[in-house]
Amino acid sequence: MRLRRPKTQYGVLLGNVAARVAALACVFAITLLLARDGGAAIVGVYALLHVLPGLIGTVISSGLPIAAPYFLAGPDRENPRLPATLVSIAFVGGAAGTMLWVAAAPLFGPLVFGSLRLPLVMLAGLAVLTRLTVITAKACSQGTDDLAGSNAVIFTEQFMFLPAYGSLWLAGVHGFTALIGSLLLADCATGTLAWSRLARRRFFGSLDRPSLQLARRVAAYGMRGQVGGVMSQLNLRLDFIILSVLTGPAVLGVYAVASKFAELIRILGMALQYVFYPKFARETSRETVATARRLLPKAGLLSASALIPLWASAGFVIPEFYGSAFASAVTPTRVILCGLVFDGVAGVISASLYGLARPGLNSWAMGAGLAVTLALDLTLIPQFGATGAAIASAAAYSTTTGTLLVFFWWIRRMHSSKAAVDGALARADAGSS
Repeated sequence: MRLRRPKTQYGVLLGNVAARVAALACVFAITLLLARDGGAAIVGVYALLHVLPGLIGTVISSGLPIAAPYFLAGPDRENPRLPATLVSIAFVGGAAGTMLWVAAAPLFGPLVFGSLRLPLVMLAGLAVLTRLTVITAKACSQGTDDLAGSNAVIFTEQFMFLPAYGSLWLAGVHGFTALIGSLLLADCATGTLAWSRLARRRFFGSLDRPSLQLARRVAAYGMRGQVGGVMSQLNLRLDFIILSVLTGPAVLGVYAVASKFAELIRILGMALQYVFYPKFARETSRETVATARRLLPKAGLLSASALIPLWASAGFVIPEFYGSAFASAVTPTRVILCGLVFDGVAGVISASLYGLARPGLNSWAMGAGLAVTLALDLTLIPQFGATGAAIASAAAYSTTTGTLLVFFWWIRRMHSSKAAVDGALARADAGSS
């Protein structure tokens, strides 16, 4: 493998932000296209298929996309058996996840995807394999300091849906069939480009056979981290599932638009976590804590400053672009924004916990948010619909950020105490010599 250090960390951060903005612009265009072509119901199905296959792939692979950057940037980065081990986990996990989806489709299909025929639900199971392939390539690029490559994947995995959907539409394929086919084609194209770039950068230059022992270590780290990753995804999309079951795809489609618009504020937090995670994995624990502490005030100020323009623009952007049928998405959008006001702080702390090999603490914080999501979703959605789901999401985001702050304060105190003890011992040694 070949590592390349970026010119500046902040330059890479801006590149990641730009990639995420462009990717969200593609998602905006996709949801707009689907809303105009098939209405709110198809937007709701897209929202579910945009998340569930990748979530299942991450779970079945024992958190591979979470663990890969740590192992590629950390102490095991020179292990010649690491690339083959990561690829093997991805293939086995993706294949197993696809078979599990297909086998369970008759059970969950009518409940979650009531608008889809069973064969289409089963076909969508292939997305577990294709999604995991793309996500793993992105994680490998991130861990090998090819953040330009991972930024390209972030954009391409969204953009490729548009030409795929257009091609199928011109070929006479429409509706849910076109939606599922476009998702699969987009993943295949993106995965091919991403893995080709990794190969050109000699990711497989020292390719050796997979290591079962190394796979166990990757799985152990990923298992601790994936609990938080899965809970984070559930915090983001559990309300989608509950809304779909309790209210139907039309309300879900409206809420999906609100959620996506509000999550524009999360771009900075996601970029901070994505860029600084491998950096923190390379640093000593003391350096990581010090760097994260310096970043926290700036991250909080930047994410909070994004609230006002998004709050104001939601009132006219959503109805103007999506039509009057989506005007009810404005209030949920603004509610969710309130819960994400300090998301940049959460991004920095999550990156530091992963880099410190403490992914379990991140999982506990996500678990606290998930508990709030579940309790409030079941309480508020039956009465308030999309707005109730938005209140639950805002409360969950705030709970997660608060819990992360508590954990970071604890770790900082622990390192400060250790530094004080080390200093006292050093002075004692100097005095006795």
